[in-house]
Amino acid sequence: MIRYFPLVVAFFLLPAFVHAQDKVKKDPPKKIVVPFELIKTQHMVVSVKVNGKGPYRLVFDTGAPDSLVSTKIAKEAELFGKGKKVPSGLFGNAGQTKIKELEIGDLKAESISTMVMNHPTVEAIAAFAGPLDGILGFTFYARYKMSIDYEKNLITFEPNAYVPGDVMKVMMDKMMAPKSVREAPRILAPAGLFGIRVEKAKDDEDAGVTVKNVLPESPAAAAGFKTGDRILTLDGRWTDTVNDCYLAAGMVRVGSPATALVLRDGKKLLLKVTVHAGL
Repeated sequence: MIRYFPLVVAFFLLPAFVHAQDKVKKDPPKKIVVPFELIKTQHMVVSVKVNGKGPYRLVFDTGAPDSLVSTKIAKEAELFGKGKKVPSGLFGNAGQTKIKELEIGDLKAESISTMVMNHPTVEAIAAFAGPLDGILGFTFYARYKMSIDYEKNLITFEPNAYVPGDVMKVMMDKMMAPKSVREAPRILAPAGLFGIRVEKAKDDEDAGVTVKNVLPESPAAAAGFKTGDRILTLDGRWTDTVNDCYLAAGMVRVGSPATALVLRDGKKLLLKVTVHAGL
């Protein structure tokens, strides 16, 4: 099991509603495999180039809603423009910008939204795990369907036709909204409805989330899900927390079959589910 050291507190929230900001982009279905390193803290670390500069070592964090790079990268890769200085703030916080081109192995991605900051937790990990210059989060990985091979230390990426919206803008708009808007009740739902409810206790450190309920005549019921099942991955995405599971569910296209890796009575099963349209 992979236990993630808490990289993000307060600064990195996970607003599920950012999925509504996504834009459709047509990409050819091409699978690319890239290697990763598993460091002492059990984080995945990948080697990347930013605007042709590098390589740099970044934490690959499927729980981070935004990407983050150090001021070192911002300066060397000229993220704020050629010849321009990197703005300076607390912990080197220079604000939000975009990476023109990011390379990870043979995979190339364009226009990646990122924060520029010398995050103290990243620096603390780097003190005993080697140089680290940031985090690859939602603004990068949301573009792909992924599968992770922990035995061979390989990640397989396949474009999923989505480009994430501006996460930080959504968060700032929410924070700056009037109190009446911030405190108004909200109902969040993924594009596709599975018909299950999952949960995970605070002291539960095992992989996956537990199925609490399966709605009758739902896609999950038709696929064979049962109360008590432990969902380990959904459509190739890790589901170690309820938020992870929600995020994975939000990536599944309506009408397209998704495969769930489930632990039931000590045995692993593969269940295929085709979701219905949500609200």
